[in-house]
Amino acid sequence: MTQSKPDKDKQDKGTSPENTPGDAKREKNPKKATVPFEFSPQEYPPDTYPIPSVELGRPPVSDQLYVGFCSIDEVPNELFEKYDVKRGLRNADGSGVLVGLTTISNVHGYNKVNGKLVPDKGDLIYRGYHIDDLVSHPQEEDRFGYEEIAYLLIAGALPTQDQLDDFNARIDSRRLLPEDFFYHFPPKTQSHSIMNIMARSTLMLYAFDKTPDDISPTHEVDVAISMLARLPRIATIAHALYQAKKDDTKLLVPPPREGYSMAESVLDVLRGDEGFTHEEAMMLDIMLMLHAEHGGGNNSTFSCRVLSSSNTDAYSAYAAAMGSLKGPRHGGANTKVGYMVDDIANHVKDWDNEDEIAAYLTQIVQGKAFDHSGLIYGLGHAVYTLSDPRAQLVKRYARKLAKDKGQEDRLNLIEKIEKLGPEVMRDVKGTKKPICANIDLYTGFVYSMLGIPEDMYTPVFAIARMAGWAAHRMEELYGANRIIRPAYNPYMPDNEYVDIKDR
Repeated sequence: MTQSKPDKDKQDKGTSPENTPGDAKREKNPKKATVPFEFSPQEYPPDTYPIPSVELGRPPVSDQLYVGFCSIDEVPNELFEKYDVKRGLRNADGSGVLVGLTTISNVHGYNKVNGKLVPDKGDLIYRGYHIDDLVSHPQEEDRFGYEEIAYLLIAGALPTQDQLDDFNARIDSRRLLPEDFFYHFPPKTQSHSIMNIMARSTLMLYAFDKTPDDISPTHEVDVAISMLARLPRIATIAHALYQAKKDDTKLLVPPPREGYSMAESVLDVLRGDEGFTHEEAMMLDIMLMLHAEHGGGNNSTFSCRVLSSSNTDAYSAYAAAMGSLKGPRHGGANTKVGYMVDDIANHVKDWDNEDEIAAYLTQIVQGKAFDHSGLIYGLGHAVYTLSDPRAQLVKRYARKLAKDKGQEDRLNLIEKIEKLGPEVMRDVKGTKKPICANIDLYTGFVYSMLGIPEDMYTPVFAIARMAGWAAHRMEELYGANRIIRPAYNPYMPDNEYVDIKDR
């Protein structure tokens, strides 16, 4: 049983394949025919052998093992200052410790004048190009821009039309996953997290590569292209299988669509028979462009660079980056924002009343409302001070979609949180440094309008960031070319060994 790949059809984004033998693009780039894959969700029993603290309990004899290190590992704060330790690789003023040079991107939020940080309007620059220009031009021309940015980050220059067509053809050629891959994924890749599945699937692809440890430029680019092509399919199939399991239905996975953009490829599997509009795909394309890269110092990219500096294989480095992005302090923040906005919407009766909104935000900052953390999620950033350019761009382009979806009131509420939140934090906590909204304040809202489920928010982030990880990996391999090995100052007593019978 074989079935040709469907033609790209911007009007009908359903998952039913169509045979189009006269399609010019397919004649130019012939593909192996494929068929939809069908999965029956399975129940997976828990580990037969309980973890030690359950199987053997927690008697007093185990206290040193389980909690002894807590008191030993806690170093007095004054010692960090005494030895000038840069905790979190941060300087005392909050700026990042300089650990390298890069030609890939610049995250600009302040200037340093006479050794002091001076707040400035935020900007994000890829390979010398401002993010506003990179996003606005494709949008004005009604074309998808993520692939152009991915090419720019990896290749170092904006592509010509012929170069972009060649790049897209190479991505198209790698969308199919190895046939044997589906014997292991997703039926045997059960997990509580799609990010975990993505990381393990990335490591699994190592086994299907004939020369996985090859770190030559040609192989590195080939792996990067393969990951760009396959990550959307891996993530969306994982989610679709989870949903099928909940609904007790079988999952029919459509073959990849030739010529689809990254945004369309994500929505194609996620939205299924419901389909999606061109405008929705264009909005997701904006989100992918904004998340494609954010400097070498962010945690997941730095993780990728650390592993790459050891000359390990690309799959290990990218899987490590995904493991970092999965953390709630990094890529998982947008989900928390969504919960907070829901909470505010439920407790504020009049969304147009700024005094009522400010009053509830005050309760949140005082730790009396929402999750009692005292934090307004989506406000503040490690680098940006006066503004986050990504947040500004999301607002600009999301307004039309919000109007079409009947969500303008909610967007207005989020904008009021952005406006009033910093004022409340200054009044309640005496915060003096500038606080701006970051992109996370709007990300969840946009994804919800696009019908993207919450468990896919961070995976979509990872799909977009793949281009930046690839660029930084190659810069670390061929530019810095030295294993990353920072130092830790020892802080411990000088102990004498005691025989076990005398302890």
